Amino acid sequence: MKTLALLLFGAALWGQTDPSLAPVVETPGLPRVLLIGDSISMGYTLPVRALLAGKANVLRVMDNAGETGRGLKNLDTWLGDKKWDVIHFNFGLHDLKYLDEAGKYVTPDKGKQVTLLPQYEMNLRQLVERLKKTGATLIWASTTPVPDASSGRVKDDELAYNEVALKVMKDAGVDVDDLHGVATETQLPHNVHFTKEGYQALARSVASSIERALAKR
Repeated sequence: MKTLALLLFGAALWGQTDPSLAPVVETPGLPRVLLIGDSISMGYTLPVRALLAGKANVLRVMDNAGETGRGLKNLDTWLGDKKWDVIHFNFGLHDLKYLDEAGKYVTPDKGKQVTLLPQYEMNLRQLVERLKKTGATLIWASTTPVPDASSGRVKDDELAYNEVALKVMKDAGVDVDDLHGVATETQLPHNVHFTKEGYQALARSVASSIERALAKR
């Protein structure tokens, strides 16, 4: 009975885990691809894997990567000690959000933005510098739109963050996957997240950018 109880408890915990974070069994000999990003990237992880099945091992950080500050703290752990061929990454939606002192999403008049643009730029430059040391081909994904009335965020704030990010990537010679341009009419109402069709559209862009990068290696 004790063993059964433990199994049921484990199954319950597993049921609470996002499918995109489930362990992946790699196919020997295939290129290794790492996805770094927030819940938007979690939404397109599985369809990207399906599109690249038999072409690449597609893994992701085993968490919501959050803001650039969190990325700097965790990047070495996420990268591990194995070789990566392509790294597709994004930070932004969690940098531009507004939080109060308790860490709750609020309107701008009641809180502060997590990462202001000058710090965002500095953080991105440090992240890119570290990522380049892996020898992988890097692909930056532009931050997807912030619709009107999104919790803790201001409509179109991502435009300024994308402008800064594009400058950083241009200076560093990093390829860009314009997910912002792909994300049209597929978001949930007043929400930064997407419909199933929206995540499929994002996945097609991500998979195509990865295939192009692999072809150049």
